[in-house]
Amino acid sequence: MHGYEMIQEIAERSGGAWKPSPGSVYPTLQLLEDEGLIVSESEGGKKLFSLTDAGRTAAGEGPEAPWEEASRGVDWEALSEIRQAGFGLMEAFGQVWKTGSKEQRDKALAVINEARKKLYLILADED
Repeated sequence: MHGYEMIQEIAERSGGAWKPSPGSVYPTLQLLEDEGLIVSESEGGKKLFSLTDAGRTAAGEGPEAPWEEASRGVDWEALSEIRQAGFGLMEAFGQVWKTGSKEQRDKALAVINEARKKLYLILADED
C-alpha cells in the first residue's frame, strides 16, 4: 500500500476512532524502512510499501494492533450523534460565512468561539 491507503485503512479498521495524520505516517514509514522492517518501490508516481520478513516477524511479536485498541470501548451511537452535530454546526457556519454579511459572519464566529470555550469548561466541571 502507499501511505494514503494506510491512513484510510487504519481509519476504517478503527471504525473512524483513529485516523493518523500524514505528518505521523510518512516519518514512521521512513523509520521502518531505515530499520529494514519494510521496503518501498515507486509505482506510477506513488511509493508503495510492503513488509520484509523481519517486518512480518516484528509485527507478529508486537502488541495488539493500535486500531483495535483505539476502537475498544467506543460508544458508536454517541460517536455518530457527535459527528452529526459537528457536521451540522459546520454546515450552518459555512452557510453564514458564504452568504452572510460581515456583521453576520462576525456574530457566527463569536458563537463558534464561545461554544469552544463552553466545551472546555464542561471538562473543567464549571458552568
